[in-house]
Amino acid sequence: MVSDNIKSDPDSWVNRYADKLYAYAVSRVGSVEMAEDMVQDTFLAGLKSLASFKGNSTEYTWLVSILKRKIIDFYRQKANRSTVSIDAEETRFKQSGSMIGHWLKERGPKAWDNETTAKIENEEFMKILNYCIKMLPDKWASCFILRVVEEMPGSDVCKELNLSSSNLWTMLHRARLQLRDCMEVNWIKN
Repeated sequence: MVSDNIKSDPDSWVNRYADKLYAYAVSRVGSVEMAEDMVQDTFLAGLKSLASFKGNSTEYTWLVSILKRKIIDFYRQKANRSTVSIDAEETRFKQSGSMIGHWLKERGPKAWDNETTAKIENEEFMKILNYCIKMLPDKWASCFILRVVEEMPGSDVCKELNLSSSNLWTMLHRARLQLRDCMEVNWIKN
């Protein structure tokens, strides 16, 4: 039974929730067009399943949960379309000697100064971060978004993307390395 305070009028949902849902979606998928489609799909899915909504949460929370599922499905499909060899490791670390596993001097992360730290709060940072995430292989980006941005438990990410836990952690590690390199080139040096 649907709670009496639920409005089944989609125009009401659009007026009350579209902006918040859109902002949520675009921050997760980094694409205006995809976010718009996801919000529309969320409203349609909400209408189709309105009869099963019990009112145990707010209407907005319920719609966000539908949207989250759409985001997860988006990244699952994106990850399944791409294949990435995670066996080809770029050499960033010493391979022999007493310092094995330590950063190579020329490949190590560069220091971030106080001025750089202050830039983190800047809108430019998010634009460049989204750009860098788009530059990742699809499967790595899917892992990163679901695990880091969505804060989904690793076991759930593995299940959604059909990965072993070691594959997930390897992809996350490599995604972070590539993101750091991209951020250093496109943001920190600016």
